Formats: sequence, structure tokens, C-alpha cells
Amino acid sequence: MAEKMAAGAFVFEPLANSPVGSVLYNEHLKLTDKSHIAEFAGYLMPLWYSSIAEEHSAVRQRAGIFDCTHMGALEIAGPNAESFLDAVTTNNVRALQVGSAHYSYLLDAAGNVLDDIIIYRRDKEKFMVVVNASNEPKAKAYLAALQAGKTKIDLAKPDRKIKTAPVRDMRDTQTGFDCRVDIAIQGPASPDVLCKLADASVGQQIKNLKSFTFCQAKLANIDCIISRTGYTGAKVCFELFVHPKDAPKLWQKLIDAGALPCGLGSRDSLRVEAGLPLYGHELDGPYNISPFEAGYGWAVKLDKEFFIGKAAMEKISKTCKMKVARLELSGEKGVRPVRQNDAVICGGLCVGWVLSSATAGSRQIAIVYMDKDKATEGNSVAIYYLARSESQKNKGRKQTVEQGERIIGDITGKVVSRFEKF
Repeated sequence: MAEKMAAGAFVFEPLANSPVGSVLYNEHLKLTDKSHIAEFAGYLMPLWYSSIAEEHSAVRQRAGIFDCTHMGALEIAGPNAESFLDAVTTNNVRALQVGSAHYSYLLDAAGNVLDDIIIYRRDKEKFMVVVNASNEPKAKAYLAALQAGKTKIDLAKPDRKIKTAPVRDMRDTQTGFDCRVDIAIQGPASPDVLCKLADASVGQQIKNLKSFTFCQAKLANIDCIISRTGYTGAKVCFELFVHPKDAPKLWQKLIDAGALPCGLGSRDSLRVEAGLPLYGHELDGPYNISPFEAGYGWAVKLDKEFFIGKAAMEKISKTCKMKVARLELSGEKGVRPVRQNDAVICGGLCVGWVLSSATAGSRQIAIVYMDKDKATEGNSVAIYYLARSESQKNKGRKQTVEQGERIIGDITGKVVSRFEKF
């Protein structure tokens, strides 16, 4: 396991808080039993409504909606907004056009990934930054520390300064008029569902949107930022950013228009099938996985003059020996599912470990962290199941397997393309 570099690392200790319901919590209770609701990133969220398989299928074939109101939404605005974001994130903010968005990373000076984010340019001097729910407190604390000059910026140049800009929590209705939370609608029928709630001109805008572009318009007379983004791998996908008070009404309108409510279970199986990373699993986490190892080096613009963590990223881009890969294995009934940390075997040796896994139809898909020289598409691999009970341990099944250790796998599969195409 990779150790996080101490020099320049941003240390954040989150407060222990009881989980709370999302903005849509009461809507969920109308649709599913409390036993289907679990804690996730400090929120009480539905795992499923009907079944994970049915909800997964709905997104691939029709349209599903997800409660993403727990995701953080930050506004960075003012004359220094572009400069500030360009310095604290890895992608090229200066090249981002109004009405467009891009994927990026927030790093500390040591190169540790604090979060993966999407930045939306709403105007010349106004941006919306969407952060993961689990990382929202850390992201806000880090940006505040940068503004106050209380954390490292450049280890090689300790005196380096950056221009800062104010940061506003857009989910907090006490911070201003323009507040936003996220509802995602994903799948090939998504445009049809949205057009039922829009007039003809807005419907045309929706149909004209390209990937990672957005517009601001009304759906069911509700002001929305309508973005062609998502986290399911669906070729056609949208996220709708609305005022928190309007979220329950829009949620119900989308259901009435034909979208199927989907929970965390299908969100995970969909993103695993597609090969998309989850922070703490395929990004950062126990192995301190970098964007280059995760398959997203394109979002780290090393040709920029400076961004926080650039020196570390330059080194990693040249020296990393591991990568995130996607495996396909049998998922037939009766086949034991693979789990996180199970060992990846190639040529009789452990070459990595499972990060995430899910069943998609008759297949199991595993996203793994493995020796990049063995991660060639088509290569045969095996998985060794780690002990999952005391009795298995007593029978000799290992609890851990180290890289390079010789061991016989339990189930065979192959390396497939890093990302699934739908």
C-alpha cells in the first residue's frame, strides 16, 4: 500500500455527526420501507426501491432518477475566481467556456487527492463546483485554509501566493438567493422525460446539449440548471440543479413523467459496470491511487504553469507501476461474488487487489488495482477469495495476500476495456 506523503499534506479531522435525511428524505419514505434506507456519507439514503437489478436495467434501457442532493455544491465567484480555481485544481479552468463543465481534481501540495470534482462555468466570473458528499467538509475546510494562508501551496517555493476568491455553500439557503441541490436523471429516455416538463424551446435546448455542457431553464415551472453530466456511464444523462425547496416537487414531476426512482445500490452497480471511480476506492483510498493510475491523467494538465500538487503529479506520471483496470468474470447464479481486497492473480502470482465489484446480468465486473504490465486488455486473470469468516480462516484461507505472493486463484476472468461503452 502506498503511504501518503507527509510534507505538504492537508490534514483534516471530520467532526462526528449523526446521519441526517437528505432534502428528499420524506419523498423516499413514500416509496420504500425504512429498512431499505442506510447511512451514506453522513446522510440517510435509499439503497433501493424495487430492486437493484430492476433499477440498473431502467437506467440502461429507459430512465432512472437518483437523489444526489447530498452532493456538495460550492460557488466560487468574483474577479479572482478563474485564477483561484486554476491554481487549486488540475484541469485548465482558463479554457472552460461559459455553459461548459469539466472533470478535475482538488489536490494538496503533497499531491494527495482531496476530491474529484466537476467545475461548471456559469459566467465569466462565476463558477459552480460539485464535490462528493463525503468530502464536502474537507473541501470547504481546505479552500478556507488556502484563503487564510494556513496550508502549503508549493513545497519548492514556500513564498508562492495565489489569488483567492470567496466560496459560498450553494446548498445552504441562508447563504443567498441562488441555492442548488442535485437530482440526476440517467438513461436513453431521459430527454423524453424532461421534454414532458418543458416548453418547446427548452425542449430543443435540452436535445441540443452536448456532454459536459449545460443551460439554465424551467422544468415544470421550476428554475433548473440542466447539465449533460452523470455517474452511471449512460450515453444520455442529465443532472438537474434546483433550489432545495423545489427539489421534492421536481422529484415527483420526474416520476410522474416516467422516470424510475433508483437507489445507491444501482448507482454503484452502474458506475462499476461503466468503470467509473469512487473516491476512497479507485481514487485515493488505502492505496493512495492517483488520477494517472485511475485512468484520468487527461484531467491533470501538466502543461499548466502551476497548480497545487503539480510537482507530485509530474513524478507519479513518470514512475507509477500500478493502474486501475476492469475485469469481467462469471456472474452466473451460484458463483461466489468477488469482494473488495480479494487478490488478483496472474501467472500464479498476486499482481493486485479488487477495489469494487458488482453483478451486471450474468457477468461480474471488478475494478481492480494491479500491475500495469499485466493489465493488457484480453489478459487472463484469476481472483483469490479472502477469508470472510473465522471458519474459513481456520481452514487455511488467507485474510491478506501480498503483491508477488504465489497463490492459486478461485475464479478466472479476463481484463476488459478500462471503460464500458453503452
